[in-house]
Amino acid sequence: MTDAAAAGSGDGRPFDVVLCDVDNVIRYYDASRVTALEAAAGLAEGTTMKVAFAPDVDLPLMLGRATPREWVRSVAAGLAGLVPEAVALDLGDALANAPFHADEKVVALLRRAREHVPVVLLSNASVALEADLASLGLSDLADDVVSSARVGLAKPDARIFRLAAERAGVPLDRCLFVDDTAENVTAAAALGMRAVHFRSPDDLERALAPLF
Repeated sequence: MTDAAAAGSGDGRPFDVVLCDVDNVIRYYDASRVTALEAAAGLAEGTTMKVAFAPDVDLPLMLGRATPREWVRSVAAGLAGLVPEAVALDLGDALANAPFHADEKVVALLRRAREHVPVVLLSNASVALEADLASLGLSDLADDVVSSARVGLAKPDARIFRLAAERAGVPLDRCLFVDDTAENVTAAAALGMRAVHFRSPDDLERALAPLF
């Protein structure tokens, strides 16, 4: 438990830890190469992502049961019959290696929040998450990283929320949870967390305002 968490809620803080999603909150991908390859192959835009993020393809990666390369092959298999095998593999590779960047406003808000309470990243992610954060210069953004691929649990499973709160040393009802996926927000709220549906950095700023 960090010193900030150990201090508890006696000082009037609105919450004692920030649990924050990574993708589509902190990190954003550039899928333009995937879109270009789909157009060249005569596929509707978004076809590759629809295949890639179907539960039977995506979940093994998120739970650490498949490597990123195995995931690419699963994506290619899902595209079989729509495009030649070589094109399917190119599409999978382009998606797996899509460049990404961090939202500077979100990062600044989380760094400011961490001056008051612990910040924990709670993400459905592959085993590459930690290396990806390092590449963005964000290894020090949070006090802890709870990655689905490392713990074998994925949101919206209640167990991963409980695990994140436990590792932070904070009761569920003293957690602020931020995520872009409504299903995850609903699951967190059902556990008693203060849950925020992230659609823009302004949502995070409003949620953190009472802390500041």
